[in-house]
Amino acid sequence: MAATTDLGAPAVSAVSERRNRLWVRVWLYAVVVTLFALVLVGGATRLTESGLSITEWKPIHGVIPPLGEAEWAEEFAKYQRIPQYEQINRGMSLHEFKVIFWWEWAHRLLARGVGFVFALPLAFFWLTGRLESHLKPKLLGILALGGLQGAIGWWMVASGLVERTDVSQYRLATHLTIACIIFVATMAVARGLAPHSAGPAYEGTRRFAGWLVVAVLAQIYIGGLVAGLNAGMTYNTWPLMDGALVPGGLFVQTPAWINLFENPKTVQFLHRLGAYTLLALAVWHAIAAWRADPGSTHARRAIVLVLIVLVQAAIGIATLLMVVPLGWALAHQGVALIVLGFATAHWRAAKGAYPLPSEMAGVR
Repeated sequence: MAATTDLGAPAVSAVSERRNRLWVRVWLYAVVVTLFALVLVGGATRLTESGLSITEWKPIHGVIPPLGEAEWAEEFAKYQRIPQYEQINRGMSLHEFKVIFWWEWAHRLLARGVGFVFALPLAFFWLTGRLESHLKPKLLGILALGGLQGAIGWWMVASGLVERTDVSQYRLATHLTIACIIFVATMAVARGLAPHSAGPAYEGTRRFAGWLVVAVLAQIYIGGLVAGLNAGMTYNTWPLMDGALVPGGLFVQTPAWINLFENPKTVQFLHRLGAYTLLALAVWHAIAAWRADPGSTHARRAIVLVLIVLVQAAIGIATLLMVVPLGWALAHQGVALIVLGFATAHWRAAKGAYPLPSEMAGVR
């Protein structure tokens, strides 16, 4: 018996559902691209020490930059009152200040832009009935997380305005990781809406693919700590670190656990170990996926993931050896996002596409 009394209705409904999914997917991939750009500009803001150049949080008015020399002088005067200027940049010219100001302003503008790119189409698709009901809580959750991320960004900046000359590495790593979680969530929903050339993978493949996403996020969090501590500026040799595979002095601070977050040497060593571990996990996953389902789309994607992780490792080593030049550091951050995005898409594809509402309705 057909799903409705009109034998043509199910086919028309499925076509309409697929068309709506296509447009929602295109929108979500546009959000992913915007998030990618936002994280890269955020990385450049950190690497150029620009993040404290704007000392106030003005979510609405802050979109307008200084428009005249008087406003530029006022903004510069605010910056001159914080420790970073007093202890590091004393004597900086107004022209030099404008360089770091524009990096931070661009980062904040892109952050606002992501909000509009996400919220306005979400409202349109919702109000015009183009969103499937199971997507609504997912997308609202992403939107809420984006709002929280804005507050976390200011919480991070505020840590460097009173006593420190830079932001807290804890808050920087948190800000970066939340951005990446938003990136993962958006990518996962978009990939779940895509047509899949193969059915779901075996349960072991699906589960391992999900843990790989968690492993990439953990490595990115440690990378945020590395950036916050400027840990990449020291021990610029590989494969040895400070003349040894396992250097000394990893736990000189007390209590011992604090070295994992505040000792630049320990944090860089953890980042190295994380890279080796991630590569080993990706290789193991590829072998297991190929054994479980040789020649399948899932197995081929697992091999591609290994190759991307290898490229990322090579860029990371080059960045370290060259003492973190801006271009290479941004490449390292960008490819980290590519690894994360591909791992997420692989995991979501291993689970299979979201069933269409017309398929879920079944036969009445």
